Amino acid sequence: MEIYPAIDLKDNRCVRLRQGDFDTVHTVADDPVAVAEGYRGAGAAVIHVVDLDGAKDGARGNAALVGRIVQAAKPARVELGGGLRGMKDMEEADALGVWRFIIGSAALKDPGFVKEAVTHYGDRVAVGIDAKDGTVRAQGWVGDSGRDELDFAREMAALGVKTVIYTDIAVDGLLAGPSFDRLKALREALPDIFLVASGGVTSVEDVRALRRMGVDAAIAGKALYTGDLPLEEALFEARHRHLFDKSPLIPAVIQHADAKDVLMLGYMSPESLRLTLKTKKVTFFSRSRQKLWVKGETSGNFLDVAGVAADCDSDALLIRAVPRGPVCHTGAEGCFYNELEVDAAWI
Repeated sequence: MEIYPAIDLKDNRCVRLRQGDFDTVHTVADDPVAVAEGYRGAGAAVIHVVDLDGAKDGARGNAALVGRIVQAAKPARVELGGGLRGMKDMEEADALGVWRFIIGSAALKDPGFVKEAVTHYGDRVAVGIDAKDGTVRAQGWVGDSGRDELDFAREMAALGVKTVIYTDIAVDGLLAGPSFDRLKALREALPDIFLVASGGVTSVEDVRALRRMGVDAAIAGKALYTGDLPLEEALFEARHRHLFDKSPLIPAVIQHADAKDVLMLGYMSPESLRLTLKTKKVTFFSRSRQKLWVKGETSGNFLDVAGVAADCDSDALLIRAVPRGPVCHTGAEGCFYNELEVDAAWI
């Protein structure tokens, strides 16, 4: 699963709304480009950008700003929604470096446009389903199409759309949690679609529940600005926390990144894995001392991480690392040096 931090643009400002009501618009950051840089620095792989001016009236006055956000976000990618109502709009967004295009209101009015966009851009096209009380809204959420959200989602999938971004307007911006029941219904109705949840994602617990439900990504907005949802914690929960669903500690085999020798075995907790990935120094959870332990913190013989892989069952780790000195506390290069006699007669 992934977390997509959101940037909503209006009049070249970074803003937020409550339940899609433009009368509630308020600025949350003075510099959207700096916000994108912060998201990139926290580890986001995709940044969700909405041009609210474009969504409401088709005016794409934030285009130059979107281009600057795209450049500032690299290597993270940017998906863009709001005002993409024809192939010319898609081409202009593509020229700005936008990775994925979100078609909203236009998908309701012109399914042929959706089909053409999918034919030309393939998986880079997503459809945004903004709904309230089970029906799809349009024109920046102010118009009720009367279309059932599930029927509309099935129609888009039949046109070849691979990604659906679902927003329940009733919970957006309220910090009250996502609409789990409606998302569950969408997941069951379209098991093969890439489903992105938007609206109400407030806590790490929300992310955990969405992950276990099988949602592929979640967009977080207001909760990032209020601090209710720290982005780094949310990203770890989405990407890696499943490794600890079976046990609070999992074994981590340390392999020499160059020589390929197995050096030692330790155990990791969610926090020790998070620190290992962030600091690039192997950090274990000591079972004897019941606390985090940075390998080499006393001796200086750190293990510098070159790569991490999970096994096929997602309950053990292989850490490829470069040691700065002897790995074993005895002074040996590795801990596995006590050879056991293997006698064929015993087998």
